[in-house]
Amino acid sequence: MNKVFLFLFVVLLVSVNFAQDLPHKMTEEEKLIWQNYQPQLLPQFTNPPPTPVRTMAEWEELQGIIITWTSYTTILRQIVDYAQDEGLVYIVCSDSNSVKSFLTSGGVPLINLKFLITSFNSIWVRDYGPWSVYAGVSDTLKIIDWIYNRPRPLDDDVPVYFANYTSLPIYQTTTPPYDLIATGGNFMTDGHGTGFSSNLILDENPGKTESQINLIMNKFMGLDRYIKMQTLPYDDIHHIDMHMKLLDEETLLVGQYPLGVADGPQIEANLQYILNNFLTCYGRPYKVVRIPMPPENGQYPPSGDYRTYTNSIIVNKTVIVPTYELQYDTTALRIYREAMPGYRVVGINSNTIITSLGAIHCITKEVGVDEPVYISHPKISVEIVSADPIEVKAFIKTKSGVSNASVYWTTDTTQNFSVLPMTSISVDTFTAFIPVQPNGTEVFYYISAVAISGRTITKPLTAPEGYYHFKVSNIVPVELLSFAASSIENTVTLNWSTVTETNNSGFEIQRLKDSKIEKLKVWEKIGFIRGNGTTTEPKSYSFVDKDITAGKYQYRLKQIDFNGSFEYSNVISVELDLPTKFTLEQNYPNPFNPSTIISYQLPKAGNVTLKVFDVLGREVAVLVDEEKAAGSYNVEFGVKSLELSSGIYFYQLKVGDYLETKKMLLIK
Repeated sequence: MNKVFLFLFVVLLVSVNFAQDLPHKMTEEEKLIWQNYQPQLLPQFTNPPPTPVRTMAEWEELQGIIITWTSYTTILRQIVDYAQDEGLVYIVCSDSNSVKSFLTSGGVPLINLKFLITSFNSIWVRDYGPWSVYAGVSDTLKIIDWIYNRPRPLDDDVPVYFANYTSLPIYQTTTPPYDLIATGGNFMTDGHGTGFSSNLILDENPGKTESQINLIMNKFMGLDRYIKMQTLPYDDIHHIDMHMKLLDEETLLVGQYPLGVADGPQIEANLQYILNNFLTCYGRPYKVVRIPMPPENGQYPPSGDYRTYTNSIIVNKTVIVPTYELQYDTTALRIYREAMPGYRVVGINSNTIITSLGAIHCITKEVGVDEPVYISHPKISVEIVSADPIEVKAFIKTKSGVSNASVYWTTDTTQNFSVLPMTSISVDTFTAFIPVQPNGTEVFYYISAVAISGRTITKPLTAPEGYYHFKVSNIVPVELLSFAASSIENTVTLNWSTVTETNNSGFEIQRLKDSKIEKLKVWEKIGFIRGNGTTTEPKSYSFVDKDITAGKYQYRLKQIDFNGSFEYSNVISVELDLPTKFTLEQNYPNPFNPSTIISYQLPKAGNVTLKVFDVLGREVAVLVDEEKAAGSYNVEFGVKSLELSSGIYFYQLKVGDYLETKKMLLIK
């Protein structure tokens, strides 16, 4: 260690051990230290969890939160006051008596507090604090710890101290091949295996490919999909919690600047990138809630402070939001309350701390409960078309097992909710049916589940004060007279007609091919035919589905109204004869990850080989090597067990003298 580096390191340790007011970003002294910095390694904790894990989402049930008691103590005191109403507050500090004295001097009761007496460098526990993950979906609680992206060794040790304090198993990304530098403010997850970050995660791990980073996050955090966005020009720390937040599995709260101002253009580009390329965990478009990024004295970055309302924390049924100036705060708090019904939304003035490029989210960290009752439920759309009972389905899982589950529903929130017992229809899947409702009825509902251990949870967590709701329309917008299909060779022609139409935007044509592979048993949109709006005259329509392979197909129409409501037609079936020639289809999806489907057709029986090769011509998989009868076939190619890197691969079909090769792209 050279003398200059040693001097800087000593200066830094002295300053952080006494002043403890390090900014969120790296200081100039720290930048020099970082060039030669080696984090403390604890090799006994560096293997991934032995079984798959799931990282909890911020809106799931918490046992409490963690804070580090250093600077900005007035803000910390208010956080404690609100958070201890909802659960435990773990306070990392050097002296619990002084903390207690400061809390009581401000009228804050000393309830639900646990003091972790240990050393630390800074207040930014979001970035260096422990992550809560569960074995499987909702089994044993575990702690994950990344390498902190600051040369602050005492901060970096806090997760290990917390794991020892709580007797929880810990797993660290600190040694090759799983060494990963990351920061908590630059990560959010939907609790269903999707993660979001800025490209800071790539920039700070230059020795690793994106696929290697994805693999680490899969093994340690349970991510199946890791969405990364461009960093923002004026946000020095490049943490996504400064401008966006997941409010639930399908809702993105995104900061908004005036047109063309500050980081506004890049935020808009990132948002469109998400909306254009990704669907929610339930296969639906993300809902976006916009919230203004407030100015400082009328000035936006880089002239004003980087004020943000998205840097909030959800603590069970309370949302703590940073505030700055009344004229902007009232709008922001209203937006939160409208987007998160049933939550107590409170504000804490954060003008002092935002100058250090952080706010409420940056100085808090969630801790999950020991036994969560996990409920996954795609809430029913705002308006549905149904003249039948309405199904409410949920995946419910907990360590001790589910004792019972119910749907609570009403058409009048001033009256009591009716209770519908849910029935188990498959492993961990439960369903109930809300009775048929008159046209125009608004229905309010929530789900409640009880574990065998006695623990009870609702979805949403704030029920019954918070609930889901939808409006029922059972008026069929279009009267369909006929719907039929005919086929010639590899072409299917669909014909249908209507008697009358009301506000008919058009017909989405959907197709399902019979397959032994469950993943292929999905309705696929293959076209759209514009409707005639409102008319009392009969109308006829047709659609031609060309170049399809032999097999059994089903078709249906999704008639869509101008207001977005829709109705499905009856289903009709068509069977095409055996293929007339050898064919190797393009894989679907392509690009793909973690699997894709390869289809091929045989006009006659023969010995079939289907192999996959890398760009160097090396064989990486044999998918088929056997005698096959004439017909159409689908083969699934999965890459999880092969640990292949991203890139171009080739698949080759050989049957007798027939040989064909196609290219596919794996993206991790």
